[in-house]
Amino acid sequence: MYEPNVVGDWQEYDEHAGLRVRVHRLEQAEPPRGRDDAAEGLTYFCVRVTVENRGGRQLGIHLEDGQVDVRIGPDGESAFLDWRNSQFVEGFDVYPLRRVTAVLYAAGPEASLGQVDVQVQLRVDDEWAGRRLWTGGLGLSDGATGPLSAAREDGLVHQVSTFLRGQADEGSG
Repeated sequence: MYEPNVVGDWQEYDEHAGLRVRVHRLEQAEPPRGRDDAAEGLTYFCVRVTVENRGGRQLGIHLEDGQVDVRIGPDGESAFLDWRNSQFVEGFDVYPLRRVTAVLYAAGPEASLGQVDVQVQLRVDDEWAGRRLWTGGLGLSDGATGPLSAAREDGLVHQVSTFLRGQADEGSG
């Protein structure tokens, strides 16, 4: 069974020992060099993608435009990605016990930002790693595993929890 990660969760790669990645700090933020005119009327947000090397050798990491896809809202519409303001990882050697972070700026209609899906496909030493998916939304904290009393019954966290419980019930039956 494939389970989406919640924004803030670390995901390890079996094909690259010691490599792990996470999407985190999904928050409303204005880009540092000003808004792109194409985003007029949209709400900007920022998301960070961190790659950590816990293995025994250096790994060449590529996380460039086209390797991150951001979808918003219940229909999974594409968010506007501000490539000019985003900061990517372009062929960086990550040594053991080190991290590297890409910062992406995106925008979308404010009503759709309660559900944000981020899909990442790393290139490691010129080999493509498997795609991984994180789900979250503006207004939800990283690793929303604490008390969920503030979560609405129809909110994203509730939907993901219900889905995972249903999958677990199917697997045990």
